[in-house]
Amino acid sequence: MIRKTFIAALAIAAASPALAQGGTADATETVEYSADKFKVETNRFWSNWFISVGGGGQVFFGDHDKQADFGDRIGGALDVAVGKWFTPGIGVRFMYSGLTAKGATQGTDAWPQGVHSTGDYLGDDRGWTYKQKFNFYNFHFDAMFNLCNLFAGYKDRVYNCSPYFGLGVVKVTDSPKRTDIAGHFGILNSFRLCPALDLNLDLRGTLVGDELDGEEGGRGGEGMFTASIGLAYKFKQRGWERGKTVVRTMYNREELDAMRDKLNRMSAENARLKKALADGDRERAKTIVKQIASANLVTFKIGKSELSNEARANLGMLAEVIKQGDSSTVYTITGYADKGTGSAKLNERLSKARAEAVRDCLVKEFGVNASQLKVDYKGGVDNMFYDDPRLSRAVITRSN
Repeated sequence: MIRKTFIAALAIAAASPALAQGGTADATETVEYSADKFKVETNRFWSNWFISVGGGGQVFFGDHDKQADFGDRIGGALDVAVGKWFTPGIGVRFMYSGLTAKGATQGTDAWPQGVHSTGDYLGDDRGWTYKQKFNFYNFHFDAMFNLCNLFAGYKDRVYNCSPYFGLGVVKVTDSPKRTDIAGHFGILNSFRLCPALDLNLDLRGTLVGDELDGEEGGRGGEGMFTASIGLAYKFKQRGWERGKTVVRTMYNREELDAMRDKLNRMSAENARLKKALADGDRERAKTIVKQIASANLVTFKIGKSELSNEARANLGMLAEVIKQGDSSTVYTITGYADKGTGSAKLNERLSKARAEAVRDCLVKEFGVNASQLKVDYKGGVDNMFYDDPRLSRAVITRSN
């Protein structure tokens, strides 16, 4: 009689989740986050915008590079940009860049001291060349690719490497003025200072036509290399959340409450019968307690090994049963993971971590003797119960 009563009580407890799924009167929602580091939630359009400002130097490559020292060809650089990341790996920006270009120029009939000349003569041995300087600006669009996120998955890293390329319009503002199409390629190196602020090191190459400096030298084109350092402010929302699934569970509240009331009444009756039996037959009482504690299931969120408060409460009750039972009984704590999520190596580590979390909770929080607990883990497994992967993200404790 007593054994049947206990078995019925356990069956009702196990059936409660099933009832919760079968009704239609009410519902609960839980959120499960994906362990896949390449899956993130899509943000709104106004999320993940940034503005950046930087300064540095740029080297102009023109027609008379050999006649000028390298230092004489370095001009000032200013960068101002606004941009957006559409995904952790792909973004765009609109940038103003420019300031000053420096080089060398030779005199002509129209320009005796050369085009954009400063009037500083470089010497007879340099072929009647003068120092050159002109101001310009460049507006361009760039497509950016965050290689760290594209190839290693999204993470809030300290460093990100983002190659980019783009097109723009460059205009020389000093006479003789000139407007040309410019191509760009470079690498944006970002170092996170805090969630809202990055330190940027931008290394960029620019390609333009042959006459940007006002001289036609017979070469295919001219160019510029720019190195600038600056800050980028990131507007909210600044990152991405892991991909998630909202699980909606339907249940009938009245039926569930009635079942709980019945379970409470049966538990009270079991306690009375257990006490009566213990007073007259202690060995049989220990057998009943051992039967109750023979199996226990604790589930986990996807990709996690942390115990919920509900799981801890469940383990607290299991611990009391173990401590009141036969001290020679050993319980095996077996960890599992959902085979359909994550790699085999990850699932093996995860199942082990889950089993160890249950053991540590029983020993450290509830005082169970560690010698009565044995840890095992099975890695990723197919759906163990009711074709539901959530029930495979679990730890099962059984008496040996």
